[in-house]
Amino acid sequence: LWQGDITTLAADAIVNAANSAMTGCYIPNHRCIDNAIHTFAGVQLRQYCHAYMQEQAGKRGASYAEPTGHAMLSPAYNLPSKFILHTVGPIVGDALTEEDGKLLASCYTSCLNLASQHQLESIAFCCISTGEFHFPNDRAAEIAIRTVRDWLSGHPSSTVTKVVFNVFKNEDLAIYRSLLQKT
Repeated sequence: LWQGDITTLAADAIVNAANSAMTGCYIPNHRCIDNAIHTFAGVQLRQYCHAYMQEQAGKRGASYAEPTGHAMLSPAYNLPSKFILHTVGPIVGDALTEEDGKLLASCYTSCLNLASQHQLESIAFCCISTGEFHFPNDRAAEIAIRTVRDWLSGHPSSTVTKVVFNVFKNEDLAIYRSLLQKT
């Protein structure tokens, strides 16, 4: 568990809670993680993500949007990490659904699978889908911890050996501390 700016971590990969367009947030000075990562990684990241989306549109149709729960790997460019795992979390509407929980778990699983496929050792997860996507922080943390623990125990020979839960807000720090102490 670590509290701070994920763009300063030197993990093999950090996780970006992306939107389905995958090219970052375009709202100036917006305080979302997608904007911070794309800003500090440099313009090359937007170019890489744009090329990825163009390639996917060529394969899957012009209106392609990255599916919720999937992950994509990119270079980290100007960040101290080596790679960025981009994943689109569920956007919670009026009420949290069971499907929202499954999709959030899929974000974590997809990132871990991709990290393992690329023989990465360390990964730092942000609080996917909280904030702008309105997933309740406590439920998101429960799903994150359970999914990561289940994945690690089910993949004992994976190269992924270090997982960091990165929090930015004091509220999330308290939630994760409490949950991690219980388990």
